Amino acid sequence: MSGHSKWANIKHKKGKADAARGKITTKIGREITIAVRMGGPDPIGNMRLKLALSKARANNIPKDNIKRAIAKGAGEAGGASYEEISYEGYGPAGVAIMVTCLTDNKNRTASDVRHAFSKHGGNMGETGCVGWMFKRKGVFAIDAEAGYKEDDIMMVALDAGAEDIKSSEDGFEVITQPEDFDAVEKALAEHNIATVAAEINMVPDTMVSLQGEDAEKVQRTIDELEDLDDVQDVFSNADLPDLPDEED
Repeated sequence: MSGHSKWANIKHKKGKADAARGKITTKIGREITIAVRMGGPDPIGNMRLKLALSKARANNIPKDNIKRAIAKGAGEAGGASYEEISYEGYGPAGVAIMVTCLTDNKNRTASDVRHAFSKHGGNMGETGCVGWMFKRKGVFAIDAEAGYKEDDIMMVALDAGAEDIKSSEDGFEVITQPEDFDAVEKALAEHNIATVAAEINMVPDTMVSLQGEDAEKVQRTIDELEDLDDVQDVFSNADLPDLPDEED
């Protein structure tokens, strides 16, 4: 999930989820396969696989698809060999963007990502050009409509090792160090605090608030990148307003 405004991103993706169902299934399947290949088929002790399986459940991925992805990662099935690669660059209005991909053809992926960057006025840069602006963090999103009190969330999350809680009209974000993710997740579950998203993401140190044409161009750039078959996640430091989905 994108690093820019988690709540805006969740709502934006809901609008296009059905149309992108097949693509989402394929991307999550690849993530499961890579996670198994890197850390084994047991989600206990394999955080990446645990998160991929959680994402699969949240997106109602069929169990047969999940089993095939695990088998492929364990070497029990054939298929393309994917590797993980990241790209960095600047989008419209100079916002920082990081893109993580799983690909079986680096030349194709690099060309597609570069085109998506440039289409709306951005440019792909060298490795490290914006990566220093982001830190790897665990992020839990909690819906305001669930009716939880901020003090209760703070008490549970901070006691479990969370480093920050952010609130907005949409809800709350609980931020953790990656190594504290499991403990915070367990504590929230034990206190019946439901989350609408629980991920380990690249979180920007500071956000850039955008409006109007700049916000629209950045959102279009992010959409272009996320729609690429090889792209798994897009992270940016753009704080975007709610924007309507464009009609096809």
